[in-house]
Amino acid sequence: MITALQIGLGPLGQQIGRYISEKTSIGTVAAVDIDKELKGVDFGKLINGSPSDILIENSVESALQKLKEKPDVAIITTVSSIKKLESQIEEVAQHGIPIVSTCEELAFPWEENPGSSKNIEAICKKYKVACLGTGVNPGFLMDYLPSVLSSVCKNIDSILVERIQDATPRRIPFQRKIGAGLDLKAFKSKEDEGTLRHVGLKESVYFLAKSLGFELDEVTENLTPVIAESNLKTPSMEIQKGDARGVQQISQGYKNGRCKIEMHFKAAVGEPRSYDKITVKGIPSFTSEIDTGINGDIATCAITINAVKSILKAAPGLHTMATIRVPGYLN
Repeated sequence: MITALQIGLGPLGQQIGRYISEKTSIGTVAAVDIDKELKGVDFGKLINGSPSDILIENSVESALQKLKEKPDVAIITTVSSIKKLESQIEEVAQHGIPIVSTCEELAFPWEENPGSSKNIEAICKKYKVACLGTGVNPGFLMDYLPSVLSSVCKNIDSILVERIQDATPRRIPFQRKIGAGLDLKAFKSKEDEGTLRHVGLKESVYFLAKSLGFELDEVTENLTPVIAESNLKTPSMEIQKGDARGVQQISQGYKNGRCKIEMHFKAAVGEPRSYDKITVKGIPSFTSEIDTGINGDIATCAITINAVKSILKAAPGLHTMATIRVPGYLN
């Protein structure tokens, strides 16, 4: 059985812990979170109410001291910022433990964060471990999946990727991250702070461009609120007419003045229809659509776990979904 160290026990980390507890080929053997109130808490009781022999620690060092053998892999679900992740990666890598992280900026970091990319690559090579950033988006739906679909094309002129989702069933931290329930002044304030947006859209554009061999001259991104046309009420919040119910972001990659890659991301409470859609213009031209879309929370947890067996076979260094073996279901 693959043994895992989990780092970061917010809603996503807890959900990953629950999913792992249902599997036979992987198991969590240690858990870490910096929240002082979680130190000494039974990990099993936290994730599903069932007692376990794992007590949560506040540091990787203290968690590993309680184990007879080091875990096979570390799953890090802590931050979206790659700069904040650097020290966490080194803390794990120095013990020779490969890493899978849900950090959005890690999915394809070389263009937006070249310094951090270089540092993490050096850390991984120094300690001879592989590291991967993945998730449903970025990491799969808007970058890896269209790159796979492109393999049936003789020529590609352009690709449009759309992810439209009703955020009503998503976890509350996600709803807050997209600005649901904020008045437009508060929305603009958080946008200016950089705390309100889907993280990773440009990374997805660069990932796909790399896969297609497109050398882009410019990548743009813009963000606008999705405004409620009537009052909305959900189990987690009430949204007034005229306030934001979510966010829409569009990122475009240009070459010689022509848009070659375009990505539309829209997540809003009360969105009437969810779908994931890829439109390829080329030879052949085609459209592939997933009706109702893929649930982001479920899929992010699942792909993070399922990518473990691929990262265990990967060469030391910083990887993307395009440089590891094709992942599949891990039972």
